[in-house]
Amino acid sequence: VLPSSFRLILDGAPLIAIHKARYFKRKDGLALGPGPFVAGLEYATDTKATVVGKPEKTFFLEALRGTDCAPEEAVMIGDDCRDDVGGAQNAGMRGILVRTGKYRPADEDKINPAPYLTCENFPEAVEHILERLL
Repeated sequence: VLPSSFRLILDGAPLIAIHKARYFKRKDGLALGPGPFVAGLEYATDTKATVVGKPEKTFFLEALRGTDCAPEEAVMIGDDCRDDVGGAQNAGMRGILVRTGKYRPADEDKINPAPYLTCENFPEAVEHILERLL
């Protein structure tokens, strides 16, 4: 796929990425996500990818379209500090990082500002929202 993608981009095709996640969690452990491949294609073709998913601000704002919820009133719960939490916070939402899924120790130190909150799991995050934010 990469050699043909490389040639297509060199011939003028746009490079569009669903997202640029570094890695994701599989049953057998962590695996490379699309990010390293997108970055490689960007570098090799001297092209900047159009990213249509996380962590792009428009992705998060699009999720709120059609609701009466402003970004400041929304909360994103995710296991990816940069793409989930950082992306949401960049869009004006609060980001809660959970220590499940693909979370790695000290992930909360990888973004600035830091996550609004870090919880052990999804139920703990929901409890926080119900008890303190509603």
